[in-house]
Amino acid sequence: MRARLSSIIAHPGFEKWIMALIVLNAIILGLETSDWWMTNFGTVLVALDNIILLIFVLELLARLIVDFKGFWRDPWRIFDFIVVAIALIPASGPLAIMRAFRILRVLRLISSVEAMRRVVAGLLNAVPGMASIVFLLGIVFYVFSVISTKIFGSSFPEWFGTLGASAYTLFQIMTLESWSMGIVRPVMEQYPYAWMLFVPFIVLTAFTVLNLFIGVIVDAMQSEHEAEAKAERDAVFSETELILEEVRALRKEVAELKAK
Repeated sequence: MRARLSSIIAHPGFEKWIMALIVLNAIILGLETSDWWMTNFGTVLVALDNIILLIFVLELLARLIVDFKGFWRDPWRIFDFIVVAIALIPASGPLAIMRAFRILRVLRLISSVEAMRRVVAGLLNAVPGMASIVFLLGIVFYVFSVISTKIFGSSFPEWFGTLGASAYTLFQIMTLESWSMGIVRPVMEQYPYAWMLFVPFIVLTAFTVLNLFIGVIVDAMQSEHEAEAKAERDAVFSETELILEEVRALRKEVAELKAK
């Protein structure tokens, strides 16, 4: 039984079939948000959703039977297991909100598509560098939040009345969403030199620190690509070495036969 399951799972069409089911399931979950579709085809959609979930469960069970230890050593399989397990939580009573998280099953595409896995791996490799940038950004935010609260808090309590309110307002300014006409210009009507605080803040955050995020991510992606390319070169080199060894062995046998 294990050998048969292994051959089914290893078949190239099996993974494509699972990917097709993931996409279909995502479409079904999207249609379930429509009152019209649920009124006219609700029973069919729910039935299809349950059938696909059953197939996902059977797939994971098959993988567990084929290679139980290997399954738990593969982080992508553990990810699949968690996503499917969330969908199995009873969606009734206080847990009714969990029905919304069934859409997480579409995230299984990440583990099924090699290109997506490379992107996620690159992002994970960028986390240590990004943590340092987040810490730097936090310091900048704290400094400017304290300053803006002390200066503008009394006149604009809604925006700068507390440290938290100032931090949120500065976050809006950093995103450049209505920062000028919505916040800075009204403040400058009472504090004409307020631009001397906000402009350096924007330069530091939106134009400098955030670009560091991009740089770290790009560097991590490049490193991931180079690592994969090196692994492929090493694999080709190892295979070539094996072929050369076999050729040498054959030449030796031929030479021995000629000597006889």
